[in-house]
Amino acid sequence: MKILVLNSGSSSLKFQLFEMPQATVLVKGLAERIGEKTSRFVANDFEVNEPIATHKDALHLLTDYLLDSKQPILKDTSEIAAVGHRVVHGGNTFVQPTVITGQVKDKIRELFSLAPLHNPANLTGIETAEEIFSNAKQIAVFDTAFHQSIPIENHKYAIPNNFYEAGIRKYGFHGISHQYVSREANKLLGRKDIKLITLHLGNGASATAVLNGKSFDTTMGFGPMNGLIMGTRSGDIDQSIIFYLLEKLNYSSADIQNILNKQSGMKALAGSNDLRDIETAANQGDKRAQLALIMYAGTIKKYIGNFTAQMNGLDALIFTAGIGENSDVVRDLATKNLSFLGIEIDPNKNKNPKKYQGDITGKNSKVKIFIIPTNEEKEIASQVYQLIY
Repeated sequence: MKILVLNSGSSSLKFQLFEMPQATVLVKGLAERIGEKTSRFVANDFEVNEPIATHKDALHLLTDYLLDSKQPILKDTSEIAAVGHRVVHGGNTFVQPTVITGQVKDKIRELFSLAPLHNPANLTGIETAEEIFSNAKQIAVFDTAFHQSIPIENHKYAIPNNFYEAGIRKYGFHGISHQYVSREANKLLGRKDIKLITLHLGNGASATAVLNGKSFDTTMGFGPMNGLIMGTRSGDIDQSIIFYLLEKLNYSSADIQNILNKQSGMKALAGSNDLRDIETAANQGDKRAQLALIMYAGTIKKYIGNFTAQMNGLDALIFTAGIGENSDVVRDLATKNLSFLGIEIDPNKNKNPKKYQGDITGKNSKVKIFIIPTNEEKEIASQVYQLIY
């Protein structure tokens, strides 16, 4: 059975075509910088560098590649049995993989305001896939679902109860990634009754406390802006700042949302949201870049301490996603001076993690420290297959 997985970001479209249940990858690729002149489409060993105006155009490029007459991967789009879609925000409604209907799409649309960078792109991917792969079952897998296990004392806010009854609570995000890497960590440690902290560090970033296989607390909240400093998102700030911007500096709510979502984080601190550029600048003595890295790592350390205290211990710390998997600088800064918590990385292993299968634990560390590449697409394909069969 062929399952196509689509992961539509705000300006990107990642995809993988799986043969299930073996989880054999037939096609893997992405379209990035959608809407820009420097767009790029890559599928296996095929690459196109040309403007891609919309996610719909990116999906048509993918379809053309799959049906290419020279080396066709599919004879017809009807060979795809199901399309699994990553959807960032599912609110209280969706706690498991869900067959997409008109009502499901309406609910995803209702949640646009809570995930403005992602849910609109997710819905575009769904509607385009419905046109192109009309015979396939369309399944939504929600980033918030894994975090539905967070207990009330960790997901409720200290505001009047009528707001909680209206659905205002912590939802958490990157759940598909946190679920995948925590399960992989269970395999490495050989048991499930463990205390983990998973660090999904990319342009978007979040940390999750995973207790005995279930999400126990996480850094993102009602929307995906809270918690850690991110590429363009502020992370935690004093709420008073928002009222000051509104009332004293006369910014509109739309302006403030744009500032906190797209103009803040590392972009505001260092002038770039590309960590590679920031690390290069820091190495060249750029004070802004150096401060940005210290602050970025500082928010990670804050939550490592918080979650370790909440769980009364820690068995393993997991780094994943683009920055978590590739930046030895961030891993070093985020774990520095945490020996009191039993956390110590090996500097040589940290710089050469592949040589050590991602285990960068220091010899005196009581806590295991792993780099586990995330695979949200594989996790989605597995959940879609389990739903159908």
